[in-house]
Amino acid sequence: MIEFYYPIVLLLTLPSIGLFWMIKKYSFDESKFSKRVLSKIAPEGVKRFSNKKEIFLVLAIIFSLVALSRPYLKGKEIKVNSKSYEIVVGFDISNSMLSSDIYPNRLEFAKEKFFKMLGFLKTQKVAILGFSSRAFLIAPPTDDYESLKFLVKNMQTDYISLKGTDIAEFLKSANNFFENKDSNKAVVIFSDGGDKKDYSKEISYAKEHHIKVFVYAIGTNKGLVKINGKMLKDKNGNIVVVGLNRAIKDLALETGGAYLKYSMQSDDIKALLDAMQSAFRDDMMQNTKVIKNNLELFFVPLLFAIVFFFLASFSFPQRRLS
Repeated sequence: MIEFYYPIVLLLTLPSIGLFWMIKKYSFDESKFSKRVLSKIAPEGVKRFSNKKEIFLVLAIIFSLVALSRPYLKGKEIKVNSKSYEIVVGFDISNSMLSSDIYPNRLEFAKEKFFKMLGFLKTQKVAILGFSSRAFLIAPPTDDYESLKFLVKNMQTDYISLKGTDIAEFLKSANNFFENKDSNKAVVIFSDGGDKKDYSKEISYAKEHHIKVFVYAIGTNKGLVKINGKMLKDKNGNIVVVGLNRAIKDLALETGGAYLKYSMQSDDIKALLDAMQSAFRDDMMQNTKVIKNNLELFFVPLLFAIVFFFLASFSFPQRRLS
């Protein structure tokens, strides 16, 4: 039995059917006019064209609407089972991430590693947050990786004017994006570690909320930051050197996650994902997707619509032969 994805569109065919009926009922009939009147209606030698053109045009509109309603033959439903886990990715977008000790700078390097990371993912939903002293939503959980690439590519630190790196604030925000609040949760952080030496507060929060933290650390010991072409200086006028803070390693290891320092290898991020998969091997969520194997039929009325549009376009007046 034929069904429609958008049956409400079929209601738009009613005015077209009414128009079709009016054209048929009030079509021009030469037999009802005298030759004198008929000669004034149409130029001599030219027969007033019939209503075929209007009829073809109306039929084309009707079949176009039927095609837009997307008719289909209902098929069998196929259930596909897969296992996955949710991931929230946090990008440190504080000023220190503008340091050019890693080419072109730490933030842009982090973006490239994230793009590589997406290439190794399959069914996982990923949410993106940017954070400094506050956390900001970049993208809600989705498995549309192309959209995530676009949003991250255009993410800049000038979106905000806040300073500092508050990972505790990020963890609190990240926790809100997990659908299953009681299961283990994966958080990936691209950061230079901020300037904290003690992450015990963040570790305690992560453990309490079953968050495993995976850190991709980016930075050297001698990072310099340029903002608007000027070197970043402290209140005493000294140039600020922002080195990699290795204290963030404790946050990763003590929450059951993993820590990976940056490298120039193109696939190093895979090691972090392998550690994540190993950590969540027994906690992956069982997802069941239902795929409807329906046969689309929209092309049939669409073909008729094209034919009738063609006929309407070439239904020209006919010249008398006598």
